[in-house]
Formats: sequence, structure tokens, C-alpha cells
Amino acid sequence: MNQRNSFITATPVFLAFLCMGFGDVVGPLTGLIKVEFQLSNFMAQLIPFMGFIMFGLLSIPVGILQDKKGKATILLTGLVLALMGLLIPMTGKFSSFIAILGGILLLGAGATFLQVSGNPLMRDVSAPGKYSRNLSLAQFIKAIGSLSGALIPLAAANYWGGDWKLLFPVYSIVIAIVLLWLSLSGIRKTEVRENREKPATFRSSFSLLRNRYVATMVTGIFLYVGAEVSMSSGLPIFLQDAFQLDIARMGLLGTLFFFLALTAGRFMGALVLNWIKARTFLIISVVFSMFGFLGVFSGVQTLAMVGIFVIGLGFANIFPLIFSTTVETMPERTNELSGLMVAAIIGGAIIPMLMGLVADNSSTSFAFIVPLACVIFILVASLIKPVRLIYN
Repeated sequence: MNQRNSFITATPVFLAFLCMGFGDVVGPLTGLIKVEFQLSNFMAQLIPFMGFIMFGLLSIPVGILQDKKGKATILLTGLVLALMGLLIPMTGKFSSFIAILGGILLLGAGATFLQVSGNPLMRDVSAPGKYSRNLSLAQFIKAIGSLSGALIPLAAANYWGGDWKLLFPVYSIVIAIVLLWLSLSGIRKTEVRENREKPATFRSSFSLLRNRYVATMVTGIFLYVGAEVSMSSGLPIFLQDAFQLDIARMGLLGTLFFFLALTAGRFMGALVLNWIKARTFLIISVVFSMFGFLGVFSGVQTLAMVGIFVIGLGFANIFPLIFSTTVETMPERTNELSGLMVAAIIGGAIIPMLMGLVADNSSTSFAFIVPLACVIFILVASLIKPVRLIYN
């Protein structure tokens, strides 16, 4: 498969990554819904908790199901679930916090299906040696979807006379279009089905954790996603408390800066990975992100905003780099590895709750020590050299 044909084949998969990014809306929604329903920091973090808990519950079962049904089928199912999750709050006219949580739970389930299938499917449609690059590019597309979660409410409040509720019909229309496109694209004929004597099982999936490298990388995914969601959900609250910025009109600028940096960083990462090895770039990315926390802790608004952008640039490629380097060590176990690493996205449910507890008992500024601690672990993990792993 030449590079031009592989890119054309990968186009509908890139679109699925755009929809995958819609699941990150729980970050910017946290501060907005906190204000609307007058919630505590801990209760507000139930929003990302509901958005990410399904990763921990469903990822490994979905990975096993994917081994039988194929990645394309799981991808399409994820789009259907995400669409259903968006429709639930709309039917109740956003009047019930419980209904919103239920819709976010289903949206998280859809994002789980998309993550388990989309990341390894990108390997199937990539030219040889271009998987890490294409996965970073796909994460750039995903970041555009994530960015919209802050950009649309901000534009709605300042220019369109609306608010965060506009996200739901917009996302629903886009997902419906992508679902139709993928259904007609013949993506099932493109995917590579692993030829194995034994199908994937829960036992075969969890057995991979006996390998120290795999276990460390899975933990790295857990902590990275937790750190990313902690940033996106905590920044509007932090900017309101530290600098008295109104969340609806100005507080989302922090999250917008963060997602802009993620978006730009993933695009640049897709280019840089043509010349730099994935492991080297992972180490550089983690170290760079750590410098951004100095600005957040400075107490100066300008430095804080710069620090937020620096953190976003550093964070941009950590997930695809960990994911791709781990899968490349054992490509014949792609479905099980994908299930394990996507299950680790449950860190996006747990780490922000911890950050909320720290904020309630200290300050929203000090609470950023939680994502910083996650990044320090990832730095140590990134120094481990990947090795080719073979399991029978």
C-alpha cells in the first residue's frame, strides 16, 4: 500500500477520531455545569468520572469482542452509542443533572468503542513504518474535536446568545454524518484480521500485565489521561478562583488554550515523527510539559496562561507515543493490548476526582500537584527502552 492510497483509505478512520474527541467535552463542561447546578468541586468531578468510567468497565470486553467481530464493526457501534448519549440530555431539555450524567455515561461508552477500535485500525490503514506518525495525526484530528468542547460554548456565550447546550445538537449532526460515511466506505474490507490459533480472552489480556514493560505503559496511559482530564476540567475553576474570570465568558479560555496547544502539538508531532524516533520524542514531550507547571503555580495570570499552553504542547503526543510503541512490541496481540490500554483511560475518571478532593481541602491552585505527579511518573516510564515481546 503506497502512502497516497493509505491516506485515502485512512480518511474515514480520521473522521472517527474527530468524533472520538467529542468525548473530551466532559472537561470544559465540568465548570459550566458546576455553576449551573451549583455543585461542589468533588460533585462537579462526577462529570468526567461518568465520562471515563466506561473505559475501565468496557475496554477489555470490547477488545475481546473486537477479536471476533472486527475493528470496523466496533468502530461503527461506538458511533451509534455516542449519538444516543448526546440525544438523552436533549430530550430532557437539560433540566436534569442525572439525565446529563446518564447521557455522558453513554457518550463515554461510545468513546470507549471508538478508542479500542480506532487506534489499532489506524495501524491497518497505515503504510509500513508510518503508524506512530499517522496515530499522532489522528490524535491531532481528535484534538480538533476536543477543542470544540471549549470553543463552541465560548463562542455561543459571547457571540451567539447561547451556551454550552449548543454542543449536543452540533455533535449529533457531525456523528450522524460520519456514521453514514463510514458505513458506505467499505472499511471492513480494509482492516487486517489477526491470524491466531486461540481467540482473545480475559485471561490472555490480563496475562500481558505480567510483563513489566506492558504494565508500566498501561499505568502511564492511566496517569496521562487522568492528568489531561484534570487539566481540562480544572482550568476554568482555577482561573475563576485565582483570577476572578467568569467561567462562561472568560474561564474557558484556559481550557481553550490547553486544547489549542494539544491540537497544534499533535499536528507538529505528526511531522516531527518523520525524523525523530518515537521513544526520543516521548521523553522530550514529557520534560517540556513539566516546565509549564511552573507558570500555573506562579500566581501570575500571564505566566499561568503561558504555562497552560506549554503543558498542552508537551501533553500533545504522549498518548499516541505510548500506545504505538507498546503495540509495536507485540503486534500479534493488538486487540488485547488495545483493550488494556484503553481500559487505562479510566484514569480520566479517577485522577480528576482526586484532584477535586485536594482542591476542596486546600486550593484549586495547589491541586495541580496531582497532574504534575502523574507527569513525573510518565517521565520515569518513558526512559524504559521498548523491547520486542513474544507470547505464545
